[in-house]
Amino acid sequence: MPVIAPIQSILFVCLGNICRSPLAEAAMRDAAVKAGLDLKIDSAGTGDWHIGHPPDRRAKAAALQYGGIDISGYKARQVRRSDFHEFDLICALDSHNLSDLRSMAGANPARISLLLDHLPGWEGQSVADPYYGEDDDFAACWHQVKAASDSIAQQLVKNR
Repeated sequence: MPVIAPIQSILFVCLGNICRSPLAEAAMRDAAVKAGLDLKIDSAGTGDWHIGHPPDRRAKAAALQYGGIDISGYKARQVRRSDFHEFDLICALDSHNLSDLRSMAGANPARISLLLDHLPGWEGQSVADPYYGEDDDFAACWHQVKAASDSIAQQLVKNR
C-alpha cells in the first residue's frame, strides 16, 4: 500500500467523470466525515465529452442505495493542469487513466496511484468501468470504491 500521509486533498479520476470517479468522490467524502478528517475531495475525467453533465443515473442510484448519498448535484469536469498542484493524492480508477495522468503530470508534485492500490489485496487492479454494464456492475463499483476509500481514511487516521 502506498504511503498516503500527510494528505489534505484527494482527486479521483476516471475517463468521463460520470460513473466511477463520482462514486469514489462520494465514498471518500463519507469515509472522511465518519473518520473525522477534514479533506478537500473532488473528481474529474481525462476525457472532455461529459463536462457539466451530472453522474450517470445508475451511479446516482448506486450511491443512494448503498451509501445513502445523493450525488445528483455533482457535475463532470476534466482534469486540469492545476490539479497536479492542488491535490496531494490523485487516484486513477484504472491503469489507462493512470498512464494518462502520469503523462499529463510531468514533473508536477502530486502523488498519483491507482485507487485500488490503497486496498490491501487489490493492489495493481482497476475498478471495472460499469458504463456499458448493468445495475449490478454499478453496485460492484460502489463496493470497491467504498472499501478503498474506507482504507484510505483508516490509514490517514492511523498516520495523524
